[in-house]
Amino acid sequence: MSQPDYDIYKLGDWELQSGEKIDDAHIAYKTFGNPKLPAIVYPTWFSGAIADNFWLIGEDKTLNPKEYFIIITALFGNGQSSSPSNQPTPKPFPKVSFFDNVRAQYELVTKHFGITRLRAVVGWSMGAGQTYQWATQYPDFMDIAVPFCGSAKTSLHNQVFIEGVKTALLAVKNTRSAGSGKGGLQEDSVELRTWSDRDREVGLKAMGRVYAGWGFSQAFYRQKLYETALGYKDLEDFLQNHWEKWACSKGNHLSPEVIKLALTAVLDPENLLVMMQTWQNGDVSQQEPYNGDFEKAMASIKAKTLVLPAKTDLYFPPEDSEYEVACMKPGVGTLGVFPSIWGHWAGGPGDSKEDVAWLDKQMAEFFAANPPDSVTALGEKLQDTL
Repeated sequence: MSQPDYDIYKLGDWELQSGEKIDDAHIAYKTFGNPKLPAIVYPTWFSGAIADNFWLIGEDKTLNPKEYFIIITALFGNGQSSSPSNQPTPKPFPKVSFFDNVRAQYELVTKHFGITRLRAVVGWSMGAGQTYQWATQYPDFMDIAVPFCGSAKTSLHNQVFIEGVKTALLAVKNTRSAGSGKGGLQEDSVELRTWSDRDREVGLKAMGRVYAGWGFSQAFYRQKLYETALGYKDLEDFLQNHWEKWACSKGNHLSPEVIKLALTAVLDPENLLVMMQTWQNGDVSQQEPYNGDFEKAMASIKAKTLVLPAKTDLYFPPEDSEYEVACMKPGVGTLGVFPSIWGHWAGGPGDSKEDVAWLDKQMAEFFAANPPDSVTALGEKLQDTL
C-alpha cells in the first residue's frame, strides 16, 4: 500500500472554541524547501487536498522553495487532517472554527518546527479566511498576509450560497439543513450519517451542479470559456466532467482501511459538512479581545496585507474586500482586484494561466516592497547560527 505524500502532526485531545474537543486530533501538512529559510504558511481551501495547493509553488514563482520554507496545512474536515472520514465511528464531528484550525497550525509551526516568526501567510478562498485569522489571532507573528478571493467574515449572501450547496447534498438523505452555521443535519442519528455509495453519488453530483453556478462568473459562461479555455465540448459535458467529477472523484469509493489511514483527501459528505460549518461561521472578530467587534479585529492587523478579490467573484465580491482594507490601520492594507471573468476560480486552483501569472506578479512585487523588519531578521539570523 502506498504511503501518503504528506506528514501528520499529533495534537492530542484538541480543545475547541465551541467547548467540544477532537479526540486524538492531528493536522496534516507538507513542506517544501529548507526549514532554515524564511517560513510561509499556505493553508488548504474548501474540499482541497494538500496537493491541490501545489500549483502556486515552484522555482519560477514567488513561493519558491529555494527561497522559502513553505508549509501547506490541511483544514480539519478535508480528509487528511482530523475529519469524520478518518474517525473510528460515524458520529457528529465536533464544531470547529477557523480559530481552532489556526491554533493547530500555530502549534505545528512553533512546537514542531521551532519557528518564531513567519515571513507570510497566503491563501485562496477558505485559505484566505485562515490567512485573515492568522493576522488577527497572532498579529505579531508574520511580516505579510496575502488573502486572495476570500474574506475575514463570511457575508450573509455567502452563507446563503453555502446553504444551497448543503441542502442539495442533504436532500438525498431526505433530511434538511439544521440552519446556517449549524452542523448540517436537522436530525441527528448514526443512520443518517451513514452514506451508501448511491447516496454519495447522487448527493455529491447534485452539490457539484449547484456549485457550478457560483464558481465561475456569468461572463465566463457567456463567453463559453468552458469550451475555449478548458476544452469541454458543451455545457453538459462541462457540468458532468468538470463539476460532477470534482464532487465525486477524490476518494469517495476508497476502502475503509485507506480512508482510516487518511491516504487521500476525501470529498466525503460528512467532511464537507464540517468545512461548510467552519466556512459559514467565519468571522475574525469571534475571539478575544475583539468580542464581536469586526472593525476592532481588522484594525489589529499589523502584517502588511495584500487583499486580492476577483472582479467577478460571485461570493467574495470586491466591495467586501474594500471594506476590510478600509478597517485596517493606514499603511497596512493594500487592495488589488483580479481583472478576470473567471469568477472565484480566478484565485485558484490554477486553471486560468493568465490569472496565475497576475497573482504571482502581485505577490512578487508586494514581497519585494515589504522586506522583513531588519531587527527581526537579524535576530532570526543570529538564532540560526547558535
